[in-house]
Amino acid sequence: MARGAKLHRKIPAKTVIINANDHVFGRLAATVAKHILRGERVVVIRCEGLVMSGPFLRNKLKYVRWFHKRHVTNPKRGPFHFRAPSHLFIRAVRGMVPYCTKRGAWAMRRLAAFDGCPPPYDKKKAFVCPRAMRRLRLDPLRDYCRLDRLCHELGWQHRDTVKSLEDKRKKNGAVWLKEKRAKLDLAKKAAAGVDKNLAKAIGKDKAALLDKFTVKSN
Repeated sequence: MARGAKLHRKIPAKTVIINANDHVFGRLAATVAKHILRGERVVVIRCEGLVMSGPFLRNKLKYVRWFHKRHVTNPKRGPFHFRAPSHLFIRAVRGMVPYCTKRGAWAMRRLAAFDGCPPPYDKKKAFVCPRAMRRLRLDPLRDYCRLDRLCHELGWQHRDTVKSLEDKRKKNGAVWLKEKRAKLDLAKKAAAGVDKNLAKAIGKDKAALLDKFTVKSN
């Protein structure tokens, strides 16, 4: 499921988590390459939702031709053809990084990519990349294809597993959000009751003055 780094039990400080769903494959890879070369840790989740511009058949034939490339005498020496979306994304980023140097090798160690959204990243805030989002960067009339379908037809065997885990995660997230909103509503009612009792105790004028200088959170 993951490549580039081990599954972190504890997320290191200053780690940027990117939700790759509905992002353009190459644009996001270029952005991530710049960030890891600066010394930042980047975790990319939901790689199966990445988008490649162009019709599906053309992209599939491009990867089929790549699969036929191999070492002349000993195929065990490479090139190694990965089929998981996260592996393909890592390889695309590696092509934009001088990975044969120490600087590039350490940069690649700061990158991790995952299919789906495994823990502990399912409970962390994930960001999007506006410069790589399909809705903002790809022409509405332009053909595109999803990376999960492309990898599935090329031999990736975990598409259904990742989809079922994502459905389960979204269902649990909806329950958590409903409970959180209920707690916020309850806290809001409690705060309103306190304000009402305070106005009776100190008077309306002093309560209005206190309310004027109170910083209210949204």
